[in-house]
Amino acid sequence: MYDHIYLHKFTTDLFMRIGCSRSDAEAVASVLVAAELRGHSSHGMLRIKDYYELWKAGRANVKPDVKVVHETPSTAVVDGGGGFMSMKLAIEKASVTGTGWVATRNSNHFGIAGYYAMMALEHDMVGICVTNGNPLVVPTWSISRYLGTNPLAVAIPALDEPPFVADFATTPIARGKLAVAEKKGEKVPLGYVQDADGNPSDDPTILRRGGGMLTLGGDQVHGSHKGYCMAAVIDIFSSLFSGANFGPFVPPSVAYLPVPETQVGEGTGHFFGAMRVDAFRPADEFKASMDEWIKTFRNATPSKGESRVLIPGDPEREAEEINSRSGIKLVPAVIDDLKTIAGELGIKFG
Repeated sequence: MYDHIYLHKFTTDLFMRIGCSRSDAEAVASVLVAAELRGHSSHGMLRIKDYYELWKAGRANVKPDVKVVHETPSTAVVDGGGGFMSMKLAIEKASVTGTGWVATRNSNHFGIAGYYAMMALEHDMVGICVTNGNPLVVPTWSISRYLGTNPLAVAIPALDEPPFVADFATTPIARGKLAVAEKKGEKVPLGYVQDADGNPSDDPTILRRGGGMLTLGGDQVHGSHKGYCMAAVIDIFSSLFSGANFGPFVPPSVAYLPVPETQVGEGTGHFFGAMRVDAFRPADEFKASMDEWIKTFRNATPSKGESRVLIPGDPEREAEEINSRSGIKLVPAVIDDLKTIAGELGIKFG
């Protein structure tokens, strides 16, 4: 078990060692450790190897020039990445106009989308965050990898109840969870991936041999066309508003996949939103209604074999409470990767 404070310090030191400023390194560390605390190891310390390999390949800018390139009272376009800056800017604009929307281009993988959406909660705002990603996902009826896992995160404040936090990919499994299964030597359920010819597969390494991930639903009979639509909407919002790459042209966030020869935009794209709840109703009135909504759904009758009905955000919040107290368990293969990287950089892990 690893203490989250230790992991934060180690990660900060590591990214400073490859050239990041302290503030940028701490920002990366905060997102990665938050993912581990909230039970999303697919977006936690495992990602350090991906980022490190991208840096070695010259495909990760550790000294980005993050700047606003277009702006109105309620909107902006940010160039050069900067998830923290983009969400903070959306919140600042919402504080003045009621809502704020920021499109971001020329970025890369930014960790768990929920981290950014939750930044709005302390301001009595609803936070929204979406991003596109490197093309590993096939549209329904296709074998072409044209979409990313394209997550959506929405955080909504409540009064006395914990906030509602939905954070999910538009695929049945996140790419990072495939990597976790690979590290553990496990298979994945059918309906998650297919091989290069479109046949169902349970092999988490199939992406390395031309296979693809499926959209939510797994196949058309079970609604994969709806997952395809969700992923497509997120891709459009993440890319076309900012001028980032879309669909098959998004640069991979892993070094073992080549950058597409054709680029139709600049880097990976994100889209952030913040909405003041008091732009619609008095804040306490809205949050009291949110409490009522949450309590109503908690009182739904559980299905057979289940003890309770969960509200989005419950599993992550409970995991964070446990992991903050008891420590974070890392997969042995991830520990080995971190030790190797630390050794190459002249620092120590563990």
